[in-house]
Amino acid sequence: MHLGLIGGIGVAATIAYYQRLTQAVGGPFDLTIEHGDVQTLIANNLTDARDAQAAIYARHIDRLARAGCDAVAITSLGGHFCFAETQALSALPLISGVEPLDRFFADQGLARVGLLGTRVVMRTRLYGQLDLTDSVALDDQIETLGQTYQDVALSGRCSDAQRATFFAAGRQMVDAFGAQAIVLAGTDLNLAFDGHDPGFRVVDALDVHVDLLAQLIRGDTGHIPAKR
Repeated sequence: MHLGLIGGIGVAATIAYYQRLTQAVGGPFDLTIEHGDVQTLIANNLTDARDAQAAIYARHIDRLARAGCDAVAITSLGGHFCFAETQALSALPLISGVEPLDRFFADQGLARVGLLGTRVVMRTRLYGQLDLTDSVALDDQIETLGQTYQDVALSGRCSDAQRATFFAAGRQMVDAFGAQAIVLAGTDLNLAFDGHDPGFRVVDALDVHVDLLAQLIRGDTGHIPAKR
């Protein structure tokens, strides 16, 4: 399978996808990355301009289709806010980064998880797509946490103070709400958590998505979803 990625949203997350995909596939494979604009994505996300962002994605996907790609993934969970609208316009099948999470949590025996990510991801509890697992977020801190995440994503780096903010939020969800794991539901959160022990279990949603993409590339599982 020739995979297309819509990248640049942000750059650090795109690099993480590329690095982890090459490690997970473990051999040669076909990959094309189309560069998107993170500032436009953020503006559309904050104003819930789903149709506008879907139209932008569709243009990226058209170029990926002309490059010979068989399927496409969006390298941002926050960028999945217009997934259905994009799917309706897409020239290629879209491989969701949200859909496989619910089954993964259930298979791991996680009855309740805490969410960190964009404002929309936290507010909507991962777009309401978790049916098998309960999810919690710090509703009274969504604006602060969402802005901190946005700052990290745009800068491509995480300060000690920003890391401490995320770690404290995770600890609060574990202690106060009984979260059995904290989900990094923002693909740039690896900048805060990689190489650090926050003192609680962490599930990086990026890894779950990459694992599915690697299986599809290798032909280890199922079929590419049909275009809807």
